[in-house]
Amino acid sequence: MKRAFILLFAVLPLVFASVVSAQTIELTYWTHTDDNRTAIENRYIEEFQKLYPNVVIKRVVNEAAKMGDLVLTAFSAQNAPDIFNLPIEQEYGYMIHGRVAPVDYEAVGYANAEELIADYLPGTFDPVTMDGEIYGLPLELTNWAIYINDRVFRDAGLDPDVDYPKTWEEMIEISEKLVIREGDIIVRRGFDFRYPYYLVAMLPMVEQLGGALLSEDGTTAIVNDEAWIQVLEWFREFGPHGRNLGSPTYTSARKVWDFDNNDIAMCLSGFYQQGRLRIDNEEFFESGEWRVIPYPVFENAVQDVACAYYGHYMMVNAQTSSEKQYWAWKFIAYMLDHPWEYLETVNIIQPRNDLLNDPRFMELPYMDVFMNDMERGHIVFMHENGYQFERFIKEAVESVMLENMDSREALDILRERIQEVLDDQY
Repeated sequence: MKRAFILLFAVLPLVFASVVSAQTIELTYWTHTDDNRTAIENRYIEEFQKLYPNVVIKRVVNEAAKMGDLVLTAFSAQNAPDIFNLPIEQEYGYMIHGRVAPVDYEAVGYANAEELIADYLPGTFDPVTMDGEIYGLPLELTNWAIYINDRVFRDAGLDPDVDYPKTWEEMIEISEKLVIREGDIIVRRGFDFRYPYYLVAMLPMVEQLGGALLSEDGTTAIVNDEAWIQVLEWFREFGPHGRNLGSPTYTSARKVWDFDNNDIAMCLSGFYQQGRLRIDNEEFFESGEWRVIPYPVFENAVQDVACAYYGHYMMVNAQTSSEKQYWAWKFIAYMLDHPWEYLETVNIIQPRNDLLNDPRFMELPYMDVFMNDMERGHIVFMHENGYQFERFIKEAVESVMLENMDSREALDILRERIQEVLDDQY
């Protein structure tokens, strides 16, 4: 009898462990809208759940422009998703404040950080490394260049082979030749900017002219006023109080360009635009009537800076249980272990060496343009208050474009708002 009790107590922990492991783990995954990515990721979820029947994953999709506010609100309410991805400039604050969990190397199939880093493009994990820990796995590393509709160029009497804009000054002049208006309403835009992603696309314009958002020590807002004023004046001239060529009030240029409706000639977007074009308008995609050109520079630029590149990193909520964190990282690793399908189906680039070193990679349409521009660029500006700074820049640009505020006044307000945040911080 005593031996039976001993055996019983020896077996009970194993039984208990199996019951715990069999309990259902429910994970919520928030991400941004992309029909191509939705199709493959839903399949990855089904496959993962078949491999691990104790795990249930709920994928929630939101518009990219709304994701930052939604995730911020969810964390504030202690109701954030287990897994999420945002542009790194928005995720950085969550790292600084300890809201996201470090990568579980065992769960993602690596012995340690060094082994993980070795599988990726050098520098990939720099933006998500803090105090020796890595806090995200890259869904994509992305930069933007200019997409051109050749048909619209020719309709306006322009030759897309030679008349494409190489400078921001040419962008305005060529847009003037392409634009069609009915009164003050634009019915065909030559180009429109990528609002409201000013840290990615507008700050490099300032840097081309020798300006910066912060001083090198990070304590002073706005470096080189004249650079900022020149860029703000570019937006004024481009907007409704200038030559009336475009505005944040119009539908996003990237969203309408695909449909080839003679309503826009150029937009600013990433390599992924080609995947969306293939779905939105296969005839146009196959037509050979579009191209991609490098990010322009100002005629008086003091340095050649392309559009900043950014990463969407998959992150895990540190507020969730350790068990959920383990399974979240395990699922993320499974999902991201399909780099070629992400590239061919969604046209997004995971900076893994096995992908980048494949000879097929550089044969993809206009990949040379994007990779050359990436060498000219740098990672997007990151700061724990970067999301707030970008909103302040948005207010400055729109006050000049839409309210005709003096650029100097708009810049002074921008400086004051950012400096106030910095002073509170330091």
